[in-house]
Amino acid sequence: MTTIAVLADPPREGLVATDLAATSPLSEAETAEWYAAVLKDILVAVDRSGGDLLVNYRPDDLLPDEAVTETTSEAAVRAVAASALDDLGDVRFEPQVGSTVSARAGNTVTHLLREEDVVSAAVVDPTGPFLTRAIVDNAAMKLRRSEVVLGTSTRGRVYYAGFTDPVDFTDALAEPALETLTARGRDAGGEVDFLPVQPVVETGDDLLDALPLLNARIDAERAVPVHTATVAADLGLRVTYDGPEPSVVRD
Repeated sequence: MTTIAVLADPPREGLVATDLAATSPLSEAETAEWYAAVLKDILVAVDRSGGDLLVNYRPDDLLPDEAVTETTSEAAVRAVAASALDDLGDVRFEPQVGSTVSARAGNTVTHLLREEDVVSAAVVDPTGPFLTRAIVDNAAMKLRRSEVVLGTSTRGRVYYAGFTDPVDFTDALAEPALETLTARGRDAGGEVDFLPVQPVVETGDDLLDALPLLNARIDAERAVPVHTATVAADLGLRVTYDGPEPSVVRD
């Protein structure tokens, strides 16, 4: 069984999805809504899978001063989880430890594998709305045969990173994370396998991939990330092909 750590920030304006706000028609408040929606969908996918869900939140002392409020980071993240999941009884909440994203992810994975003796551990962050229960379970099967399993995305990014043994996590998420993590896994003597390509949403350009897929799945009556789809509809997001290049607009 794999323990999946979801790296979660409190969905506050100016703290999360700031690159998306800077490169899309959305404000920082609206991209915080988007972030919360994707976080909910990922929590649902992991909770429904055969793995164990660990919500690994960034504590107040690791947040920028301007992002600290009277509501603690843990309480804010718990509220998001409570609005997405029917029962939090089996959900673990643990603070992240480390000064960088790579360090925090590495500390979590290493602790789970070495101190808690889990068979495999994975990390995901709230940028991949199309992570599904089936993908999580597929990754768990692959981790029975390979020491590293990566969910591949565009431009060398990853939406899932699973391990059965620790690797050198120093700057392991440095771009391109896909190549970096693969190299670290091979350097540690492990086999590396991959999951199907899925879009992540970090910038406005990424919406050009995500929105058509989201709309197509809705039209085909296939499974969709419900919270993300709802926010996308509420915000009136769509891709237009009227100009020389496709672009994201709002209705």
